[in-house]
Amino acid sequence: MSAFALRIPEHILTQAKVAAAEDEVSINQLFVALISEGLGHRRGLRALQKRATRADIAQALQILEGAPDVAPDDGDERPEPVKRQA
Repeated sequence: MSAFALRIPEHILTQAKVAAAEDEVSINQLFVALISEGLGHRRGLRALQKRATRADIAQALQILEGAPDVAPDDGDERPEPVKRQA
């Protein structure tokens, strides 16, 4: 395993200490887990971006045009939009 010096803003370090204490892990374990999770998320986004470049939008719209116009199953209804006050 390699070591890497990391400069962290004080407010983030404070939050990390609290989170590590809550999870009963060391700050090092917390950072490794968070970095791994972030890298996995990034890898997933990159894969989706790569797949999106191969998309055939016209074909996708043609497929959707063939979908039947029926009411959604119970529980699959779209929620009412939230009305925002100006």
